[in-house]
Amino acid sequence: MSISEDAVREQLKKVIDPELFVNIVDLGLVYVVNIGEADDNQKQPVDIEMTLTSPMCPAGPQLVAESKQFASELEGVGEVEVKVVMDPPWTPERMTDDARDQLGIF
Repeated sequence: MSISEDAVREQLKKVIDPELFVNIVDLGLVYVVNIGEADDNQKQPVDIEMTLTSPMCPAGPQLVAESKQFASELEGVGEVEVKVVMDPPWTPERMTDDARDQLGIF
């Protein structure tokens, strides 16, 4: 069974920013989800590139740990690597309409 990027992103919606109370996918913090080739145990590695709303975000370690945890829970997922990148910098324009509605940004 092959894992899809959409399935991983759906799983990452369980990671909620503790300050904004919006999931990291709708906030636009997840930049890249790469699914690797299955290993001998039919597990596929997942590489995630994400950013934070600011370089000094106090919730950063928690968001990274939860991203790794929830992605790992998907059936067929092997090793999960989460890399925090600051380029391009996050801006509110990256948010989905759902996130804007939740935060009252129009």
